[in-house]
Formats: sequence, C-alpha cells, structure tokens
Amino acid sequence: MFTKTLDNKRYHTLNYYYRTKFKSKVIKVSLNGNFSCPNYKDGGCIFCSGGSGNSYLNLSLEEQFRLVKVPLDKKWPKAKYIAYLQANTNTYAPVEVLKKKYAEALAIPGVIGLSIATRCDALSDEVLELLSELNKKTYLTVEVGLQTIHEETLKFIRRGHDLKSFDEAIKKLKDRGIFTVVHIINGLPYETKEMMIDTVKHLNDLEIDGIKIHMLYIIKNTELERIYLNKPFHILTKEEYIDIVCSELEYLNQNVVIERITGDPIVDELVEPFWLTKKFGVLNDIDKEMKKRDIYQGDKC
Repeated sequence: MFTKTLDNKRYHTLNYYYRTKFKSKVIKVSLNGNFSCPNYKDGGCIFCSGGSGNSYLNLSLEEQFRLVKVPLDKKWPKAKYIAYLQANTNTYAPVEVLKKKYAEALAIPGVIGLSIATRCDALSDEVLELLSELNKKTYLTVEVGLQTIHEETLKFIRRGHDLKSFDEAIKKLKDRGIFTVVHIINGLPYETKEMMIDTVKHLNDLEIDGIKIHMLYIIKNTELERIYLNKPFHILTKEEYIDIVCSELEYLNQNVVIERITGDPIVDELVEPFWLTKKFGVLNDIDKEMKKRDIYQGDKC
C-alpha cells in the first residue's frame, strides 16, 4: 500500500503533504500580483495568452483572496491558506517591489505561507537572497516553469531559455533550502512518449520537491493556435495522456509531491483538446490505469 496519500491514490498527493506538515486542510489561493514576464519582449511562449490567472487586476491581493475564500469557508471552515502568486513571472520586478508584494500577501488573515510562480531567467542573485530570507520566516514554495528538457522543443515553443540555465537556477534554489516545484507539459509538438519520460528522469536528478504535470492545450489567440490551424500536429488523446502520466509516475521519486496531474483550461478559450475539460474523469482514469497496471509512483526509480 502506498503511504504518501490519504485518498487511496498511488502517488504522493499534495493533500497528504499538507496534512502531514500542517495538521490541517490547506488550500492554495491563486492571486494576481500584476507582474509581467521577461519573455514577452521576444513574443512570449507560443502557448501563452498573456499569463494564467489574469483576472482581478484592479483588486488588491486581500480583496482577491476574500472573493475566493467565501465559498471555500463553507466547505472547509477551519482550513489554512497559502497565497499563490500565479499569473506571469512573480520575481520579475525590483526587489523593493517584490518585498512589498510578498509582505502584502503574507499579511492577509488566514494565510500561512506563500507560493511564487516564476522562470529560471528571473532569479537573479539579489532575488534569490530575498527568497532565502523569506524562506526563513514563512513556508515558501517557488514554482519554476520548464515544460521540457529537450532543446529543440524549447526553441520551438519560444521558451526563452535553455536547459542549462534552468538546471543552474534549480540548484541555487535547492542550495538555499527552498521547496522547489517544477512545471512540465506533456504533448508538446513532435515530442514522443520517451522524450516526455526523459524529462521526468532528469528532474529526479535535480532532486526537486514537487511537480505539476500539465497536458498541452491550445487556446484562442495564441501563436500555438495559428501554428496548429496552419499545420495541424498531433494532440494527445485522453488514453495517450493517461498512459504517459502513469509511466512518468513510475519513474518519479516517491518523495516528489504531485501538485497537479492534468490541465484545467477555460472552456470558452479552448481550441483543443476538449476531453481535458472533464478534469475529474481524467483523474479517475489515471487512478484506474495505475490500479490496472498495479503500479505506484517511484516503482522504476
């Protein structure tokens, strides 16, 4: 029986990690800090429409938090909260601006920690020092987008950095004892199942703390949509995605927390694939496939 779950999963769940660490239900609340991204100057990633979580631009962090918290309180009245600065690159600003924004998030009543989404090319030594100091004072997670280890794909999706730069940034975060989560995308154009598994194997070597596994989806008004409409490439079927995720989990160290295991697109913005809109069906099918294969996270490590 797999021990790092409270939900009969066969992988290390975020709920288990939070419950073990904080002895409470913990919820991450996505907030928009109104940051930009260093990659926009070169057009941005081809799948990006200007950053996820771009609502609430005219509201303070606390006002955003209150709006999200109201329905959550009804279901989990004793829950604790982590402020998640999600939209764009949340270390891409002068350090004094970052200090004020992080302090604002942590001052919200009920917030016990901070999660910061960023890129490897927005982690200067000065920013890393700030994060290191913050890590001594509160629960901190830094989430870094990678998407793939393969250089040709990184160039194709116009990621704006290479693998070496990413690896160096992760090492600097880990050297400072910061809980580090990496984002990857399955189904990037022209990547094989073996290439996607190789990405997970590489992350094991970096000793990351958590991972978010996404399925590539195409949204309207992006460069990726224009490429797809002009020259369609293969989009993973649900069955293919589930097969790949299950195989990736086998190669992923058991200590790595699975913070996300599928995508979550906005239906009105979606071009392909529409099977991804049935999120809980995908999650259930991953569970069923792992049980069918009788596999657990880390079996092949």
